[in-house]
Amino acid sequence: MSVAKKDYKRITTKSLIEMKSNGEKISMLTAYDYTMAKIVDTAGIDVILVGDSASNVMAGHETTLPITLDQMIYHASSVVRATERALVVVDLPFGSYQSDPKEALRSAIRIMKESGGHAVKLEGGKEIKESIKKILNAGIPVMGHLGLTPQSIYKFGTYTVRAKEEEEAEKLIEDAKLLEKIGCFGVVLEKIPAHLAEQVAKSISIPVIGIGAGGGVDGQVLVIHDMLGMNNEFSPRFLRRYLNLFQEMTSAISQYVTDVKSSDFPNEKEQY
Repeated sequence: MSVAKKDYKRITTKSLIEMKSNGEKISMLTAYDYTMAKIVDTAGIDVILVGDSASNVMAGHETTLPITLDQMIYHASSVVRATERALVVVDLPFGSYQSDPKEALRSAIRIMKESGGHAVKLEGGKEIKESIKKILNAGIPVMGHLGLTPQSIYKFGTYTVRAKEEEEAEKLIEDAKLLEKIGCFGVVLEKIPAHLAEQVAKSISIPVIGIGAGGGVDGQVLVIHDMLGMNNEFSPRFLRRYLNLFQEMTSAISQYVTDVKSSDFPNEKEQY
C-alpha cells in the first residue's frame, strides 16, 4: 500500500517521527564528503549518516575503531556544507563516549559546534544510558544503534547476525524501549532477525531504521559505497547493489589511460 508523502523542505527529527506515524518509510544513506553528499541530498534522501564506516571505505581500515573525533568532524562538516534538505546524523567514534558521560557530552558538543551536524548517533543501550542522557540534557538529538554494533567487533568476534538467542533478543527489546524512554528520536537496528526488528518497531513510537533487519521497520540505511557497487569485496545478504560503479569507473579510467597513451586525448576541440 503506497502512502502519500508530505513535502518536507527540511527534514528534522520531528519529520521522522511524523513519517513513522503516517506510515511513510524513511530513506537513509551514508556520505562522507561534499560531492557525494550533494548528490545524495539532491536525490531526495531523508537522512544522511556520516558514519564511522568512513574508517573502512574512506581510509581503508579493517574496522571502524581507528577513526578519530577530529576526522569525524572533518567528514561531517564537508557533508553539512552540501546538504539543504536531509537531516545529517553524525556517529560518535569509538572511545569518545563509552567511559565517561562528561567526555561523551564534550564529544557531542564538538561535533555539533564544529561540523554543524544535526544529531549524533551512539552504539549501545543500557550500558551507555548516562552518556546519552547527558547529551540529551544539553539539547543535542541522539539516535541509538542496537544489534550488531561494529565498534564492539572485538567483543563479538564476528559480524554475524545478532540477537538470535532469546536472552539477547529480550535485552535488545528492553534497550530499544529504554532509548525511547530517555529521549532518543530514533534507533538503528543492524543485522538482527527480521521478525525481531519488526517487533521492536511496533513496540516503540520512535522510528526504527534497519540495516540487515528486514522490511518490517520504519526505514532503511545502507553504506553509499556498497549500494553503488564501488566496493566489490562486500556482499552480505542484505545489500542490494543499484549500480556497479567499480566496473564502470575502472572501465572509464582504463579508456582514459588508453586515450592519453595514444594521443587521442585531448583532440583539437578539447584545446584552447
